[in-house]
Amino acid sequence: MIQFGEFLPDQADILNPGVTVATNVMPSAVGYHSMNSFVPYSNAADGTIRGIFAAKDSAGNNKLFAGDDAKLYLHNTSTNNLDDIKKTGGYDLTGGERWRFIQFGDYVIAAGGIGEELQYFQLGTSSVFADLAGSPPKADFIAAVRDFVWVANVDSGSGRIPYRCQWSGFNDVDGWTIGTDQSDFQDLPDSGEITGLVGGEYATVLTERAIFRATYTGPPLIWQFDKVVSERGCNFKNSVCNAGNLVFFLSSDGFYAFDGQRISPIGSERVNQFFLDDFDSNYDNRMSAAVDPLNEVAMWSYTSTSSPSGQPDKILIYNYTLNKWSVAEVEADLLAPMFSAGYTVEGLDNLSATVDGLSTQLDSRFFKGGQYFFGGAYGDKIYTFTGSVLPGTIETAEAPLSTGKHSIVTRVYPYYEDGDVTVAIGTRETQSQVPTFTSDVAVNASAFSPFRAQGRYHRARVKFTGDWDKALGIEVEARDIGRR
Repeated sequence: MIQFGEFLPDQADILNPGVTVATNVMPSAVGYHSMNSFVPYSNAADGTIRGIFAAKDSAGNNKLFAGDDAKLYLHNTSTNNLDDIKKTGGYDLTGGERWRFIQFGDYVIAAGGIGEELQYFQLGTSSVFADLAGSPPKADFIAAVRDFVWVANVDSGSGRIPYRCQWSGFNDVDGWTIGTDQSDFQDLPDSGEITGLVGGEYATVLTERAIFRATYTGPPLIWQFDKVVSERGCNFKNSVCNAGNLVFFLSSDGFYAFDGQRISPIGSERVNQFFLDDFDSNYDNRMSAAVDPLNEVAMWSYTSTSSPSGQPDKILIYNYTLNKWSVAEVEADLLAPMFSAGYTVEGLDNLSATVDGLSTQLDSRFFKGGQYFFGGAYGDKIYTFTGSVLPGTIETAEAPLSTGKHSIVTRVYPYYEDGDVTVAIGTRETQSQVPTFTSDVAVNASAFSPFRAQGRYHRARVKFTGDWDKALGIEVEARDIGRR
């Protein structure tokens, strides 16, 4: 059997050790598995959603927040509406500004860019968002680091300072007086603009030309800043996502992972050139990145060069456990992890008038309260990857089946689980020609697709439809037919 290897579009088609196409599939230890479609979850907001956040209060109740350019919302499972919980007067996000949220105890705190005051919502108490007390700076980025609220790329009232980090007082979301209760700031003026901030036990600060790690030391220094990476930084601020302390980002030459000590080139000689050729950087502000820990993948939604309107239309997928890639043709304005609030049978009426009309499969964990699921936003609605299975396509590398001779492929046996499969064979006489593919041939009752595909070089394009599950590989039957 020829197993479906890893997705290696940066390598030559001929004798590629992996596959050249892996579309609408997720990497597996052997081959690939199916990916669910992106379907609506909520009713519409008033504008394009610019941020999503899931939180839990101290009683274990799940809350799902979202924001557009003028309002912040709380998802209402009783009506499936996004209820308006903005502060009085609302907001005015512009350009590429987004809502970024953290949870700090029972507080949900949102940063909407340097044009908006930090917002807070106290779980179990608040009914609307309000300006955070203590005069914190406006900021593009926000994170919870140990017992502090951090912000970065800030405006403290006298203008934007794109290279500054600032943090609250110890365990005090309202304490922002510099020099009081460990609240302070740090400028990083020699490495360009701050393009990402990740919290946890320590702070990871990504800039255009470097990566810093800030470790808590206590007074008087409070935080020790170490420039851990000085030869490379993050050039796209919407490309940062993390799985715990493992941070993923896009630099000018491709994708990297940072583990707190060093960076690793995760896309080099594999997908970097494919992505950079396909990515329309005129719309880099529309990129979105998030980690789906259930599937152990980092995902980047981006605008491809084939998008007619600038709408993000593809998602690059990286399984950080298997170190494998794939890509999906899905339109998404935002990617984000979420928790479901749960639905009763009566509550399903808010999603659809009939069971047949549900976009999400009825046996999905999506309907169980407190369950993790992955989604995002498309336009003015929250979406989730809980719909029907997407049609998948895998194309193998090209190879001569007999050195120096022509061959004719007569049968292809695909190995897969569930759903329906068709196979097409691509052939060419020389490596300077464009391959010509046969029509798609379905698998017959004897478990193979019949062909008479003649050429010097062969490749296979396998398509999976229906409720398919796993795509493992193919077996090819061919014979030599001499030289020409």
